[in-house]
Amino acid sequence: MTVRKVVLGEHEIITTDTDKGAARTFLLVHGIGMGISYFAQLSSELESYGRVVAIDLPGFGDAAEPVEAMTMAQMGALLIEFVEAENLGRPVLVGHSMGTQVAAEAAAQRPDLFPELILVAPTVNRSERTIRRQSWRMMQDLFGESPSVISLGVKNYTKTGPRWFVKKLRNMMVHTIEDTLPQIQAHTLVIRGSRDRICPRSWVEEVTALIPDATMEEVPGRGHETMVKDGACVAEYIVAHVGAA
Repeated sequence: MTVRKVVLGEHEIITTDTDKGAARTFLLVHGIGMGISYFAQLSSELESYGRVVAIDLPGFGDAAEPVEAMTMAQMGALLIEFVEAENLGRPVLVGHSMGTQVAAEAAAQRPDLFPELILVAPTVNRSERTIRRQSWRMMQDLFGESPSVISLGVKNYTKTGPRWFVKKLRNMMVHTIEDTLPQIQAHTLVIRGSRDRICPRSWVEEVTALIPDATMEEVPGRGHETMVKDGACVAEYIVAHVGAA
């Protein structure tokens, strides 16, 4: 696996790439405060089915913090620029949490680049779109989590830093993903953990219904970080979905 820095104008993206010349490429986009390391288990599972490219978005993980925080639409456009600069073809685009907002914007802007879209734990639930409410839901979701998951989260949040985290959280709150979802033409799979407090079932069902060609799956007994603890199950759903296209 190779690790590289990709500079796109004023923005920096860190990428890991299995680079095996496979016919299919999976592109993984993380959530707020997270980075490449959060996808370790899912990446490992997907490697058997294709090339896996994971990224640190600007200001997250090991990627340098930009001067200004971008909107979700701007981050979607940057993701498109990354795909074209790296000649990734038409990857299976996988977003988690905030990454679903970025992925949804990219897919809506360039349907020709993203025929397959996977949204894992899509945010932000529009009935609870405030920083206070989302912070409370994050705390609820972490209750009872394993020390390994909490440790991984703390390490990533520490890299991000509180100032940049708050900037991006504000951009998350003002983004109305429900306005973007009907514009998506991709064959889409929406996944949630059955005990995800941040993304309740009613909201995820609404997300799925708003996308013209979408289906939904649940990972039993998992919360918002479902792909961290059950990467095998998430990978199985993804591979079954794209294989059926």
